[in-house]
Amino acid sequence: MKGEIYMKEDRKGDIIWKNKREEFEQNKRIYESKILEFSGIKANEDVYNCSIPFIFNEKTYIFGRVEPQDKWATSRVYLFEKTGEDSYTAVKDALSYRLEDPFITYIDNKLIFGGVEVLKMRGVPVSYRTCFFDGSNPFEMEYFTTGPEMMKDIRLVQLPNGIGVFSRPDGYVGFTVIKDITELDENVIKNAPIIDFIGAGGYGGINQALYLDSGLIGLIGHIVYPSVNSRGQEERAYINTASVFDPKTGKTLETKIIGTRTSYPASERVRKTDRGIYLEDVAFTSGIVARNDKKVDLYSGLSDSLEGRITIDYPFAEYGKVISL
Repeated sequence: MKGEIYMKEDRKGDIIWKNKREEFEQNKRIYESKILEFSGIKANEDVYNCSIPFIFNEKTYIFGRVEPQDKWATSRVYLFEKTGEDSYTAVKDALSYRLEDPFITYIDNKLIFGGVEVLKMRGVPVSYRTCFFDGSNPFEMEYFTTGPEMMKDIRLVQLPNGIGVFSRPDGYVGFTVIKDITELDENVIKNAPIIDFIGAGGYGGINQALYLDSGLIGLIGHIVYPSVNSRGQEERAYINTASVFDPKTGKTLETKIIGTRTSYPASERVRKTDRGIYLEDVAFTSGIVARNDKKVDLYSGLSDSLEGRITIDYPFAEYGKVISL
């Protein structure tokens, strides 16, 4: 894949994002930093790469990826209810989904839920695809469409004139507009024109798309570049980013770092890959949620083992307010 090729060849991109990260670490403003706690699961299971929290019937919920600590590609997504500050409990009798990395949004006043389905052959992962569900509440989600194989990070955003669709083919990002959710299918996603989301070097994707009152789209995403962990192992650093996209021109106006693994509390819980690589420097973005103090909470999966939350300044202050955040 193109993203894989970048990891080996685009050393200029490495330097650009490493330099941006150094500047961010020196000047970052983190007002609060927490690890979310989850109960109602087995002792040997981790919850990470969650959706953002959302409210239904005056209660707060979150979809979380649950996976045994010693296994890969065996995730299920569970619905959790908020039962304390940064504490969530699995909802009994709620449906679970054989998916990874759940996300939610609202389109035409309906809850849209999605996640990544891993396809296996004789127990071995061979492909994956993004599945979409919709419904009037989180307990009655119905499957309605699937994205192309080998594509994650497909995201939707409500626009005044339709629905924006962001794709992620081969580590790049595409964008198109459809009139109705019923038009969303594999071909629409696959044929979305590529945009300049990443800029120079790196590759990554979008985790949350937010329409601004200026007509621009705020993008909360992640960028990936090669790194070396404390054990001297080569791994991929995942960082939280915020970008501003102009749907009229197809141009990305800005991409900046808003969080890294060190922005969140340290923890000894770090997942290893099947090749024994410790994922120390991974902050896989979930998205942002508005606060009453005009700041936002940024949620992120951490080291494929935990879900964290940091409070940061609203990242799109110069470009407009989010509609319905």
